[in-house]
Amino acid sequence: MANFYSDNKDLQFHLNHPLMKKIVELKERGFADKDKYDYAPVDFEDAMDNYRRVMEIVGGVCGDVIAPNAEGVDHEGPKVVNDHVVYAPGTAQNIEELNKAGLFGLTLPRKYEGLNFPLVTFVMANEMVARADAGFENIWGLQDCAETLNEFASEELKQKYLPRVSRGETCAMDLTEPDAGSDLQAVMLKAHWDEKRGTWLLNGVKRFITNGDGHISLVLARSEEGTTDARGLSMFVYDRSSMAVKVRRIENKLGIKGSPTCELVFTNAPAELVGDRKMGLIKYVMSLMNAARLGIGAQSTGLSEAAYREALKYAHEREQFGKPIIEFPAVYEMLSNMKAKLQGSRALLYETTRFVEIYKCYNHIALERKLTPEERAESKIYTRLADAFTPLLKLMSSEYCNQLAYDAIQIHGGSGYMKDYPIERIYRDARITNIYEGTSQLQVVAAIRHVTTGTYLNKIKEYETLEYAPEMERVYKKLVSMREEYEAAIEKVVSTNDNEIIDFNARRLVEMAGHIIIGHLLMQQTAQDESYRNSAEIYVKYGQAQNAAAAMYIKGSCGADIGLFSAVKEEFVAE
Repeated sequence: MANFYSDNKDLQFHLNHPLMKKIVELKERGFADKDKYDYAPVDFEDAMDNYRRVMEIVGGVCGDVIAPNAEGVDHEGPKVVNDHVVYAPGTAQNIEELNKAGLFGLTLPRKYEGLNFPLVTFVMANEMVARADAGFENIWGLQDCAETLNEFASEELKQKYLPRVSRGETCAMDLTEPDAGSDLQAVMLKAHWDEKRGTWLLNGVKRFITNGDGHISLVLARSEEGTTDARGLSMFVYDRSSMAVKVRRIENKLGIKGSPTCELVFTNAPAELVGDRKMGLIKYVMSLMNAARLGIGAQSTGLSEAAYREALKYAHEREQFGKPIIEFPAVYEMLSNMKAKLQGSRALLYETTRFVEIYKCYNHIALERKLTPEERAESKIYTRLADAFTPLLKLMSSEYCNQLAYDAIQIHGGSGYMKDYPIERIYRDARITNIYEGTSQLQVVAAIRHVTTGTYLNKIKEYETLEYAPEMERVYKKLVSMREEYEAAIEKVVSTNDNEIIDFNARRLVEMAGHIIIGHLLMQQTAQDESYRNSAEIYVKYGQAQNAAAAMYIKGSCGADIGLFSAVKEEFVAE
């Protein structure tokens, strides 16, 4: 029997991170639930034991059910029958098995029939599900929409919807429209209050909606008549049992084919307001998108794990010129770089998750009591780190996911191009990760202010003060040198006082920060476990080369070659 948790020592390492002590204390509020629920932990060790056991259950379902179903689901896909989605048989079985195992409502409070587990465990489960089938991860992972309801909805709405998620009902977030993709302030689906029926009614079309026919949908709609910007948008929850939304079609996609991506038609669909009017995009979608970035980070890392394992397995099995191809330097170098990027992505994923976890815990505690000055200060720090690291995670992990899938195909050679091997599906599934929930370019837009305001730089300097293994002194010095080069590049760009030049170089600066941060995270892991040493050294060497190239380009685009920058812009605007 396969188990995607017990066969992955890296996941087990991250579940035992020192910050878990603080996270469990914040999540459990002094273990107050132990007297109300017989399944609530009584102390930290009990909680951690619960997490490990449940992660093993998730890993077993992923290895024994979801992964074996993946090829069939990819082939059959969902269908539209009588204006609604019917999942592929394998998808339906996946949901049934996860529900039987009690794996819905993982992070929801126990009073809503959830397990009250930390976000770290939910992200870890998402990663394992994505390794098994990235398309299905979209369906199961969207239960995170319930966290937005838990954070912002009224108690009445929470009592109505959250237990249903814990019992296995699926969710969707209905944001984009035919003319409103990345630019969500252009959303025009109309919401109006019907006095006679005493409810909000939704009318219009949504497009590219993942799991669009889910039981419970969060819908961004224009509630303020005559508006055209973000201030006219509110968030609503729609219940599929109303049967007032039709699935016009399911998109025929390159990958993640088991996940129904729907075009929806709302016709007087009754809905309930979540939180305050006019705050739909400004506040609630921002929370949704941060969660979505974490979700795509987990999906990307799961796909990277799958790609790496397929490549490693094939390299051991395939013989050429009388020996396995893994013995050829060209192949084992590729695999070593793949492993370093995979472990680097995972390090960034769980570092980001811990930041998000802590600030969200403080947000929930603030609804129960007044935070102390120390708690408010700490919450502010972690909120800023979460805002900085979520776009960085989405950018780096999704780009590496595509690179690993590409390299895994290359190691397979011609066989990888055929549907006989899983890597062909993994390669197709990977391509969406740096597109949806904000393209890589949009993640850079979100991240660049944390370059110019020093969020990344300050965190890097903090990492430099941490202890590291003595044998990593040489790697540490490389990281310090990379940080100095990064500071000089920032100064070069910012000193131009030209926002267009800053935007032109933004991706280079953001990726420079990402390489240094990932290098530090892997080096910290080496201090606790020697097995990470090779990946840390390989990744820092890779990052050093990437950053040197970026620094050289920045020097030219801000100096002697500035005329080229202007000429390129004029050429493409003219076309």
